Amino acid sequence: SHANLAANVSQMLHWFPDLRPGEEKILGVLPLFHVFAMTSVMNFAVAAGAEMILLPRYDRDQALKAIHDKRPTLFPAVPTIYTSINEAPKLDKYDLSSISFCISGGAPLPLDVKTRFEKLTGCRLVEGYGLSECSPVATCNAINGINKAGSIGLPVPGTDISIHDIENPEQTVSVGERGELWIRGPQVMSGYWQQPEETDQTLRDGWLRTGDVGYMDEEGHLFLVDRIKDLILCSGYNVYPRTIEEAINLHSAVSEVTVIGIPDDYRGEAPKAFVRLQDGMTLTETELLDFLADKLSVIERPSMIEFRAELPKTMIGKLSKKELVEEETQRTQG
Repeated sequence: SHANLAANVSQMLHWFPDLRPGEEKILGVLPLFHVFAMTSVMNFAVAAGAEMILLPRYDRDQALKAIHDKRPTLFPAVPTIYTSINEAPKLDKYDLSSISFCISGGAPLPLDVKTRFEKLTGCRLVEGYGLSECSPVATCNAINGINKAGSIGLPVPGTDISIHDIENPEQTVSVGERGELWIRGPQVMSGYWQQPEETDQTLRDGWLRTGDVGYMDEEGHLFLVDRIKDLILCSGYNVYPRTIEEAINLHSAVSEVTVIGIPDDYRGEAPKAFVRLQDGMTLTETELLDFLADKLSVIERPSMIEFRAELPKTMIGKLSKKELVEEETQRTQG
């Protein structure tokens, strides 16, 4: 609703303690019909009296030139865009120092990508988390406070988050235990339009069931493990693609990675990794598996690794598993 969107913008304004109303410039490269850009670019800019620098789509050279020429101070985007800029050739010809703050959303932000982009620009890049049903922001790492590696941060103002047992969702779990994230706050939707059954399954007494697995540490910082629907069941064990993706991302030759579950005659399902290497880098399946030997358990290690020139992405640049799952399904059935 309009009230949900207005509440979320207000929450974001409170999240920026050093915001200069009327003076900021926001670079928008994501489509405004997507809720992340609608809130973090369009609505936020209007509420903050900020100038919007809008590009029709993300093009690396065009974006770098816009940063150099137009001097934006805020640059919300998805991890693949920050990765793309980190890997751009001849970066020394562009001045990126005007950027002060960036919020990354839509997908996990690899620590190496965050560190490299912050070093490159001098900005503070923080990871947030949300869903369309939350307008979308629910949590975010602090702009000026503690950022814990791998964390999606703290709940934004006015937001409650509880962690529920996956098998018995009416029960909450203890600090540090994994479970499904439930969210309550003024930004949570009223329901799905003309879909009462789906609404009843997703909303419970004002709480939004996210379908995401995560945990909270003793200081209240939240960590996302994976989507319940992306869970891979290997020999009866729960294997989380994000755990594997984070380990593979640690290799210096890797640019992007997506992990899905594929049928396995012995284990039921097994992880398969699709990897895009950085330009000019080489890596074999054996070398990557050797690298992962002390980072993943035997059951978590990919049964197959496929190197590709490009990986499928959504309209806003998030890595997408759907196309890869469909490919593997067709291959298996064919």
